[in-house]
Amino acid sequence: MTTARFLQIHSLHGYSAVLLNRDDSGLAKRIEYGGCTRTRISSQCLKRHWRVADSVHALTRIDGAPAATRSREIVTLEVVRPLREAGHDEDVVDAVEQAFQTAVYGEKGDQRSNRQPLLLGAPEIEYLASEAARIAALPAEQAKAAAKSWAKDARANMKAMREQCSLPGGLVAALFGRMVTSDVEANIDAAVHVSHAFTVHREESESDYFTVVDDLRRVEDDPGADHIGETELTCGLFYGYVVVDREVLLRNLAGDTAMAGEVCRHLLHLIATVTPGAKLGSTAPYGYASWMMAEAGDRQPRSLAEAFRDPCTATAKASERALGEHLERLDETYEMGEVRKAMSLSREPMPRAELVSLAKLADWGGDVMGRGHA
Repeated sequence: MTTARFLQIHSLHGYSAVLLNRDDSGLAKRIEYGGCTRTRISSQCLKRHWRVADSVHALTRIDGAPAATRSREIVTLEVVRPLREAGHDEDVVDAVEQAFQTAVYGEKGDQRSNRQPLLLGAPEIEYLASEAARIAALPAEQAKAAAKSWAKDARANMKAMREQCSLPGGLVAALFGRMVTSDVEANIDAAVHVSHAFTVHREESESDYFTVVDDLRRVEDDPGADHIGETELTCGLFYGYVVVDREVLLRNLAGDTAMAGEVCRHLLHLIATVTPGAKLGSTAPYGYASWMMAEAGDRQPRSLAEAFRDPCTATAKASERALGEHLERLDETYEMGEVRKAMSLSREPMPRAELVSLAKLADWGGDVMGRGHA
C-alpha cells in the first residue's frame, strides 16, 4: 500500500491555428527552454478556465462547496447596492460603504483604482452583506458610528466568522489559494499547484493577415477591403503538469475526505477537457488531452518536463515515448514507487502504468485522494 500525499497529473494537449494565451503586446506567450523558444500557456490562464468551466464536471457542481467571486467591486455590488436599493438613508449608506471598502480592500480601498481584485467566498460575502444591513438599519448617527467601529474591528470580526465556517473562502480558494495583502490572516495556501504549459517542440507560429469586407460597399466604390488586420496564430503540443497536495487540501476543506476525493475527480476531468478560450469565434480552440497520467505517492513531486529539454518531434507518439523513457530512468535512479494510471489515444505504454479511460482515471484519482493511499 502506498501513502498518497500527492497526486501528480501530467498531460499532453494538441492545438492548431490558435492564439490561446497572449502577452501584453497581443502575441502568444513564450518561454526559452532547452536552447529554443517554446509557446507557453500560463498557469493563471489554465486555472481561470478550470475555475469558471460550465460543464458536468464544473467545480460549482460539487455538493456543499460554496462559490467564490474575484472582484474589486464586491463591496460596491454585493454589500452596498442592496442597501441603496432598499432605500436606506444615503448618508448612512455612504458611511457604510467607506467603512467596508477600507476594511476589505485596505486603507485606500475607498478608491476603486487602489483595490486588488480580491477573491472572497460566498460565506464571507454573505456575512459582509448581513453586517452592513444590520448597521444600516440603525438610527442615522448611531449607524455612522457603528460603521466606523465595525471597520476598526474588521479583521477580528472576519477572523471569528472564518473560524466558524468550514469553507469561508469558497472552494476556489481552498484549491488554488488566496493572498490578501490587507489581512494576512485571510491568506490561504494553495493545495493545487499548476505549472505553465509549454510546447514539447520548438514554437510553430505565423502571422495571419486578414481582411474585413463591407457588405454594403457598392460596385463603383473602392474595391479594396474595408479593414486589414494581422494577428498571430500558433500550433503546438503542450505538456502540462499539476500537483494536488492532499494534506493542504484536507486542511482547507476542514478535513472533509469525501469532498477531497470529489474535487480531484472533477479536476482530472477539467484538466483533460477544458481548454483556454481565447478567440473562440475565429479559431475554435477546442481540444481534449491526447494523453494523461496520474501518479500517487508520498515523496516530493517532480515534473517530467526534462523529457522535453531537447525539443521533441511534434507528434503524440514521439512525445509519449520521450516521457516513458524519461520516467523509466527516474524509476531506475530514484525508486520512488509511485502508483500510476494513464490514458492515451495512441495507446503508448508507460512504465508501471495501467492504461484506462478518462472516467476510470478520474475515479481512481478521486478515490486515492479521498482515502489517502493507493
